[in-house]
Amino acid sequence: MADQEEPRPEPAHHHPPPNKMTEDDEKKLRREEEGAAPSARYGYPVVRNRRRTLCAFIVVFLVLAGITALILWLVYRPHKPKFRVVSAAVYELNVTSPNLISTTMQFTVVTRNPNRRVSFSYDHFSAIVSYRNQAITPPVVLPPLFHETKSTVALSPVLGGITVPVAAELVNQLVMEEDYNGVVGLRLVLTGRMRYKAGAIKSRRYGVYVRCDLLVGLKRGFVGQLPLLGSPACRVDV
Repeated sequence: MADQEEPRPEPAHHHPPPNKMTEDDEKKLRREEEGAAPSARYGYPVVRNRRRTLCAFIVVFLVLAGITALILWLVYRPHKPKFRVVSAAVYELNVTSPNLISTTMQFTVVTRNPNRRVSFSYDHFSAIVSYRNQAITPPVVLPPLFHETKSTVALSPVLGGITVPVAAELVNQLVMEEDYNGVVGLRLVLTGRMRYKAGAIKSRRYGVYVRCDLLVGLKRGFVGQLPLLGSPACRVDV
């Protein structure tokens, strides 16, 4: 019996060993991944990148606008105007019982603009005189006024000339102060609107309220220039 050949073992397939990444290759791959856009790494839509860019642009714009506004405010920040009454005169003062007062008064008011770069303009300006918080003259409308930088302007409005009804107690108090004290406390009130102007920049119109409290020497029947016994700087509210 012929000898049977034994089956030969099949040769083993030798697979080449996998290429090992060097440290330099790993660093290069890592740099490529980090440099890739978020949409490429994570599949985010490109629209998200555009929104982020737009938001960043808006934030930068608002910050720059705020810094510019702050610089302009520091350079042009306006100081309020200053008012002071320097003289007062009475040309008529008639007290009629029980509750009527007729008076004609004139006040000289000096107003100063302390700003070097900002000017003022006034309109709808009116003035009244009050005694113990009650008006004793009707409102008088003053002409518009433009106040240059670092300048002083004098106003001399004449108020009154019309009989004004007041409380009977007010008439009695005024008569007593004229007869016994010879000192009467009056208040000159100026109201209107004003606007700041710095170069070509103009602000919106603001309401302005000026209150000047005075102590004047006044005797019954006296007419003419009054001595000012107390005339502090007027209070200005803008």
